[in-house]
Amino acid sequence: MKILALDSSGLVASVAVAEDDTLLGEYTVNYKKTHSQTLLPMLDEVVRMIELDLSTVDAIAIAAGPGSFTGLRIGSATAKGLGLALGKPLVAVPTTEALAYNLYGVRDWICPMMDARRSQVYTGIYRFENGRLVTYKPQAPVAVSEIAEQLNALGQEVIFLGDGVPVYQELLGSLMKVPYQFAPAHVNRQRAASVAALGMLYAREGRFETAAEHRPEYLRLSQAERERAEALAAEKENK
Repeated sequence: MKILALDSSGLVASVAVAEDDTLLGEYTVNYKKTHSQTLLPMLDEVVRMIELDLSTVDAIAIAAGPGSFTGLRIGSATAKGLGLALGKPLVAVPTTEALAYNLYGVRDWICPMMDARRSQVYTGIYRFENGRLVTYKPQAPVAVSEIAEQLNALGQEVIFLGDGVPVYQELLGSLMKVPYQFAPAHVNRQRAASVAALGMLYAREGRFETAAEHRPEYLRLSQAERERAEALAAEKENK
């Protein structure tokens, strides 16, 4: 099975192609450019470098969210466009699951953290059991103090990763009661290789969706939607 994977859910833009147990190519950039500038040129470069005929891929795996609203929309539109043009199914991979999969095989609890602003992170709690990623707490927007309390209650060492770590590292230092560490640079951000590897597993389980069916998993309203809802609620109260 051959999988094309895309991840633009955060600051990182990443494209990968995997075939069975082999990663054929990956292009990952964490720089000050928008994903609308980088994602398609990166895809073109990977396709050129590995001489890939896109019609030979079996499915397109996409980091489905949560994450940056703009980044998710760009990734979703790209995956949907490719799926429609090539007639290929999509495999939606939750962003925090893909992040956790970066740390395949570790015995500690894994806690991905993506900065969700407003003193919250998109996060979940995971671990590996018998070579399988197990979800202890599914991804959700959570206050840092709340996720720290849950991890402390588990009573075992934790590994943190994701772009929320540098934002809340000092706060974590004051909240954590169990041993913890931070993942190193080569595995602490989104990687399309992990999206591809998980996408491969999910595809074999039949977890496909059509390009038309796919929707990003935002997990909460955008700022514009929240402000509109607040304005409507205020207007209703004043009547």
